[in-house]
Amino acid sequence: MNWPYELQIGWRYTRAGRATRRNGFISFISGVSMLGIALGVAALIIVLSVMNGFQKEVRDRMLSVISHVELMAPGGAALADWQASAARAREHPAVQGAAPFIAAQALIARGDDMRGVLVRGISPADEPGVTPLGAQLRDTAFARLVPGEWGIVIGGELARSLGVMAGDRITLLAPSGQVTPAGVVPRMRQMTVAGIFDSGHYEYDSALALMHIEDAARLFRVEGPTGVQLRLADVHAAPAVARELAERFGGDAVVRDWTRQNRNWFDAVQLEKRMMFIILTLIVAVAAFNLVSTLVMTVTDKRADIAILRTLGASPSSVMGIFMVQGALSGIIGTAGGLLLGLAVAFNIDVIVPAIERALGASFLPANIYLISRMPSDPQAGDIVPIGVISLLLAFVATIYPSWRASRVNPAEALRYE
Repeated sequence: MNWPYELQIGWRYTRAGRATRRNGFISFISGVSMLGIALGVAALIIVLSVMNGFQKEVRDRMLSVISHVELMAPGGAALADWQASAARAREHPAVQGAAPFIAAQALIARGDDMRGVLVRGISPADEPGVTPLGAQLRDTAFARLVPGEWGIVIGGELARSLGVMAGDRITLLAPSGQVTPAGVVPRMRQMTVAGIFDSGHYEYDSALALMHIEDAARLFRVEGPTGVQLRLADVHAAPAVARELAERFGGDAVVRDWTRQNRNWFDAVQLEKRMMFIILTLIVAVAAFNLVSTLVMTVTDKRADIAILRTLGASPSSVMGIFMVQGALSGIIGTAGGLLLGLAVAFNIDVIVPAIERALGASFLPANIYLISRMPSDPQAGDIVPIGVISLLLAFVATIYPSWRASRVNPAEALRYE
């Protein structure tokens, strides 16, 4: 194949040319530049993949407790007909399950200890169809939630902080009081701990309590469910489905998806990812602009070659193209090496990290401190493709000035002392 001579010469210069001491040094600098680009790209891929992995772990644990979309009556009142609302929501092709609920805040007391909790009244028969936690507790704790027996299921962190186990008695205090001859006193109810769950998400394990929806309606004095939980076929489609359901229900219901329920957390994670992307991209930029010094040194070393090419009829643009090819090839090789290294580590981090821990005799994520004892990784094309494109663009930009200088070399001046 007859390639353009700019590409042939540029590729020859990339491979270092003559084995002189000066060319060897330039080749070393060029190799360091490519290695820097490769390590920067690999670090960026690995860090973002690990951040995606942690985000996915937290999201999955969060969605094991909450539903994908919630329909609630305006003002926190009871839905007039939750079955009709559920049937209307099921008409959407993305909705797979629906279950009623009552949401309220309360206090749980055990002796002198008192904790604020979010109480959710649920239907034990319908809850397994909308949350993985419901499916997990269907035949255990939920089977013991019988209307009138005042059973309650609480999170593991909450149970440990109160020092209670399944079968113990606790006191539940409703926020709105009842009027008596002695004045307004809070409504209290002795509850039996029917079960304890551990979702792996501290917020819910420490502040969520589940009880039968009929008991919740009696305790909080509501006429029925205050909302309907929906499970979707695709969790990522929740924002779009929520908007479509909001248009369908109009002002009859307030619709919110799981991303809105935890907006602050997701905003913080996205901000961290953007900042980490910017910081690590600067590392790639520094490595890419090392190509400037490499090409400047190459241009200085190849002044005689440039002059000979010019006398043989090469145009300034051709000379510029030779050195742009050299710089671009260095960027392509460095970026490709970084992509291969980063993806190899990201896809095998569950093997690499334990091996490093065994070699060092240390644990990066102790199970008794962190809820996640292994290093998760989730490489995504939406992160990897921009990394590769930005690395190539930075390398290309870094070649422009040295290549322009090469095209401005005066043949007579370059050959005067040769």
